Amino acid sequence: MPILYHLTFLPHKMPECVAELQEVTTLRDHFGGETIYINPNQRSPIYIPRLLFGFQKLKTLRQIEYDYDLHHIYNADAFAFPILKQLRKPIVYSVSGGIGRKRPNMRFLDSLAAVVVADERSLKRLQGWGSKNCMLVHPGIDTSRFHYTPTPLNKEIYLMVGSAPWTIAQFQTKGVNALLEAAKQNPHLHLIFLWRGVLDSEMEQRVQSLNLEKQVQIIKQRVDVNQILSQVHASITLAAAPGIVKAYPHSLLESLAAGKPVLISQGIPMSDYVAHKQCGQIVRTVTAQAILEALDELLEKYPAMQTKAQQVGKNDFSLDKLITTFDRVYKKVLNGDHI
Repeated sequence: MPILYHLTFLPHKMPECVAELQEVTTLRDHFGGETIYINPNQRSPIYIPRLLFGFQKLKTLRQIEYDYDLHHIYNADAFAFPILKQLRKPIVYSVSGGIGRKRPNMRFLDSLAAVVVADERSLKRLQGWGSKNCMLVHPGIDTSRFHYTPTPLNKEIYLMVGSAPWTIAQFQTKGVNALLEAAKQNPHLHLIFLWRGVLDSEMEQRVQSLNLEKQVQIIKQRVDVNQILSQVHASITLAAAPGIVKAYPHSLLESLAAGKPVLISQGIPMSDYVAHKQCGQIVRTVTAQAILEALDELLEKYPAMQTKAQQVGKNDFSLDKLITTFDRVYKKVLNGDHI
């Protein structure tokens, strides 16, 4: 079943660091198809708003559409892209960042063949608003690449930080500023940031201005994440609201697959899973104080949470489960079955 995958972000020079692209590559390799980027802003001399995404490729889309059985679009939020109205084949829409409290355009979502979300919180919200075409698909990673390496817990605490900012504003909304302030307040806290080749100098300047060079490491090149995880006690991802990062950030899935517990802000939907499985600690707000409080709570329960991480990490987010669930979604759409 060849599928045309639509991506709304710009091509990246380190594609292996982009979670959505990792998932799309896995699905495309299994089901067949191609990937198309509908964001025109890489080459445009002026900023093109989302309402116009894809129209620069409309002629091409219409020419190649009949080579595919369906369309599958990935976007952080449930934005109603007008270009989708121009497509003739069924559309599966993955809302990778989750559904917030604000009601989306339900008329648009109901017009799609299927709406896919990664978390139960988003599924319940859509169902509560009357959606009948939404489906839950947990993300998956290649868990075979990760294994547990014990890291002795002593005075010095090491955390891996994923989901690096794409914009200056995200230093605040993704909690980078708060993490640096937390490290400033706690000289025993060490942070290893997985960076993506964007805003490198901005990050280095902030670290230097706070005199945190001995506590903060910035990884700017492709790296074996399992090797980094062998050096840390836990991983952390923060976001001030849903949609800023993936509902289930890949760096946290990788951490669990390596048997390391996680710290996650309450606004990220995966926090519900973490609380239920007791494989990490919830950060109540994206502030330095809340980070340090959550870290203290994690350390108090660390042996139990580390054990839980080992138990769930290898089983709950495998690539086999991801592929099997999407196979069910695609077949339902193509057969015209009720989702």
